[in-house]
Parts: sequence; structure tokens; C-alpha cells
Amino acid sequence: MDLAVRDARQHLGKFLATTVGVGLLVAIVLIMNGIFRGNIADGLWLASHSGADLWVVQRDRGGPFNESSRIPEDLKHSVQATPGVARADPFISYGVQRELAGEERQFTIVGYEVFGGMGGPDRITAGRPIRATHYEVVANVDLGLSVGDSIHLGIHDYTVVGLTDQGVDTGGNPVLYLALPDAQRVLYRIDNRAREAQEARDRDRLAEAGYRGAEAERLLALLGDSTSTISAVLVELAPAAGPSRVAAHIEDWLYQSVYSTAEQRALLMQGRLQSMTAVLGVFRSLLIGVAIVIIALLLYVLTLDKLRAIATLKLMGAGNWVIVRLTLEQSLVITVASFGLAYGLVLAIKDDFPRRLVLLPADTATTFAILFVGGVLASLVGIRKALRTPPAAALAG
Repeated sequence: MDLAVRDARQHLGKFLATTVGVGLLVAIVLIMNGIFRGNIADGLWLASHSGADLWVVQRDRGGPFNESSRIPEDLKHSVQATPGVARADPFISYGVQRELAGEERQFTIVGYEVFGGMGGPDRITAGRPIRATHYEVVANVDLGLSVGDSIHLGIHDYTVVGLTDQGVDTGGNPVLYLALPDAQRVLYRIDNRAREAQEARDRDRLAEAGYRGAEAERLLALLGDSTSTISAVLVELAPAAGPSRVAAHIEDWLYQSVYSTAEQRALLMQGRLQSMTAVLGVFRSLLIGVAIVIIALLLYVLTLDKLRAIATLKLMGAGNWVIVRLTLEQSLVITVASFGLAYGLVLAIKDDFPRRLVLLPADTATTFAILFVGGVLASLVGIRKALRTPPAAALAG
């Protein structure tokens, strides 16, 4: 007769309630594992899938993702002329909030050189890529758009010509791809009424400086809104080029900051992603600890309930191992059953979860190993109490 199984049947309600409760806690831990890895994967997606070897950004900026970077678009020609550079493409990205498909959505607009440039969508799942410099977009399917839909951005309407199931920003928000000139216009071009107000302010400033008439009108055109600004220049190196040498040349001669893709990823990990990953790590540890404490408390209560039965076993000559195995088996059954329940629940909700979950086998195995060891340690509470129970307690009134 297996005493652990017999005792579990007698206290089935307590065992089931504890298994479900601990399972839900472990499910949250597994979800946090998935959010942790998904957060990193999402945060590094744009940097990792741009196809660039080097990123040229505004001097002393950690951009274009950690902070704003603004450089002139024509800088790409100087970068292209740098020894060791095979290709230099302009790139711009910025977050927006607009009404799409009838609801307010946050997303990131990415502008790139659509004729073979870097930084565009990797894979088109429906429709086609952008083939014109104006009024076409490729959208992440998570935005809820369909091929042929029309959306209003800035002062123009744009047609969705393609969909992709990839492309998220550092916060996990979906990406909307535009041709570079369109992305610049959406960001920098203001509508007619705002432009008229801006021109009136510029005229007043010119008048205060002593400029009037034709000269003021000539200068006014130079003060108008310009869209020839980008976030970065993406660099593809020639086969034999040394990244550090090319980067040093650009920094010295063009006075810009240059990062490799690996450095860009490191900047993101140390910047936007660091605090969130730290918080998730703390909560994972706390929840695992709570789950182990719950198991320990249940085993202690169950041990108290059967102290007289344990004393009777000792009085009949049962060895300590029988008592130890009774408590240890119960702890491991709860631990394994809770983990199985949690893992099944997470797999069931994984695809419908609001954030991307990346469940790595190594993380899952580590969580199980920690929980398993914790279950063994939790059993020591009940084992200690059971072993200290004297056989004479069986004869007590």
C-alpha cells in the first residue's frame, strides 16, 4: 500500500485546491518567462532585421531607438563615399498613435528606401511590397488592416498594398512601413492652416529683423518646413572592409556616431529593455517563492492532521524512511501536477495572449528544476515535524 496515495485520497479536496492554486502561480511564472523573452525579441527586432552592418546616427546619441536621432538625408552620399562602404541607405522610425480600423492604435512608422534599400519588411504574407515612392504602405497584420484598405496619415491618404506578420518596435507595437519620402512627410509636414500660422509668425520675426517685401518672401521660403531629415543611415560594408576602421573614419570625418548591429542591440538591452527585464525577473522569483511556501504550508498542515497515524506507524516498527517517503512523495506529486497544469494552461492561451510569448525550452526546464528542488525543500517542513513525533503519541488520549 502506498501511504502517500492513500493519504491524498483522504484529503483529495486539499490536494486539488493546492495543485490548482500552485499551478496558477506557476502559470504566471511561465507567462513572465515568455514575456521576458518576448520583450527582448521584440525590442531587438528592428535592430536585428535591418540588414545593416553599421548604424550612423546623430553625434553622441544612442539612437535611433533609445533616443531621438536627426541627421540630414544627404549625409547618405558622404557615407556612401566612405572607403569600405558598399551601400548606404536612409532610415527613419518614430512612434505614433492614430485611429486604424475604427480604434486608436499605437504603432511605429518605418520609412526606408523602397528600391532595394535596407530596413524594409523581411516577408510579405499578403499583397506585395511597396513599389512607389508615395501613398503605399505595408502593415503588420496585428494592426487589423487588409490589403486595399485606405488609411489617413498626416495630410494624405495611403493604400495598404501588403501585409507582413513581422515587424515590431522596442515596445512590442506593430510596425507600418512607408517609403522614406512619405514617412518624412507624415512626421514633418504640417497641414495648410498650421502652415499659414507658422508663416505669419515667420513674417513677424523677419519684420522685427528688418526684412520686408520681396526679400522677406525669399527668406520665408527658406524657413518653411523641411522633410529632408532622417533617423539613421544604414551601412552595408564591402566584403573586405573592417567595421571598426570604417566606423572610425565616419566618426572622425563626418562627425557622427556609428554603432555596429551588435552594439545597437547592447544599447537597447542597457536602455529601454533593462528595467522591464529586471522587474520581470524579480516577480518571477517572488512567485516561485510563494508557490514553494504554499506547498510547504500544505504539507505541514497535512502532517499535523496525521501525527497520530505517524506515531502509530513508528510504534508498529516502521522506519524513518517510510515517514520521509510519505511526505516527500506528496510534495513531488503536488509539484509535478502543478507544473503540468501550468504548462498546459500557458500553451492553451499562448497564441491569444496580448503580448508575444516566447517559451524557450531552457527557461521552462529551469523553472521546473527550481520548482522541483523547491518542492523537495518544502517537504522538509513536514518531514521534520513527522520525525520528531514520538511513538508514544499514538497512545495519547
